[in-house]
Amino acid sequence: MKIRDIYEFLNSFSPFELQEKWDNSGLIVGNMNDTFENLYLSMDLDLELVKNLKENSLVITHHPLIFSGLKKVNYDTYSSKILKELIKKDISLISMHTNIDKTHLNRFITEEILGFKIENQNEFIANCSVDMSFDDLLKHLNKRLNLKHIKFVKIKEYIKTLSICTGSAMSLIDAVDTDCFITGDIKYHDAMEAKARGLSLIDIRHYESENYFNILLEELLKEYLKKNKLKAIITASKNPFEFFIEGENIE
Repeated sequence: MKIRDIYEFLNSFSPFELQEKWDNSGLIVGNMNDTFENLYLSMDLDLELVKNLKENSLVITHHPLIFSGLKKVNYDTYSSKILKELIKKDISLISMHTNIDKTHLNRFITEEILGFKIENQNEFIANCSVDMSFDDLLKHLNKRLNLKHIKFVKIKEYIKTLSICTGSAMSLIDAVDTDCFITGDIKYHDAMEAKARGLSLIDIRHYESENYFNILLEELLKEYLKKNKLKAIITASKNPFEFFIEGENIE
């Protein structure tokens, strides 16, 4: 199958033109007229994963390998080391980042994984009405996302409304008008800002909040792959972070 065929199908349900200006979704490595024999789905790429991929393959990831222009390809950075392996093995790469965030991923995580009902959603932020204590909300998120520990800013004991955005979305704080904002990669000064605004925060981390991309995409592609006699292989990139708790070392 040609890359162009599956690219056009991906574009039909999550148009690449919807991506943010700073994003780099689309065909990153390869040519539209190239053909492939194997299909992999992964949230990210890491060097160990790429070394285990079969030659003449197509990988569809959530996060783009390259965001801005490369001035050097000297194989000493994360992206250039992986790029070298992809080219050596004739592996093409398509990434679906902010386009699928807007069309599918945020809704999928909020409703299917976390079990909340979305009342309204802008491009990225899903807003929900809930009826639970803050502590019960923490327990719920811990169970659904298998979080070993959770970083938070607690303003209210009881949560009636919340906003959710997977990945890293503290730059969107001005668009949040609920009791609690749930996202990842929350920094110290983000917490101070939220506290001043009377907004509770819960950090569900970047990797954990988007690691269901593979499951979502496999479901979206299921009928297309069946029709074209293809099988998608789900691969799991490793979370680069590990977390220390006295007496044990956990991911």
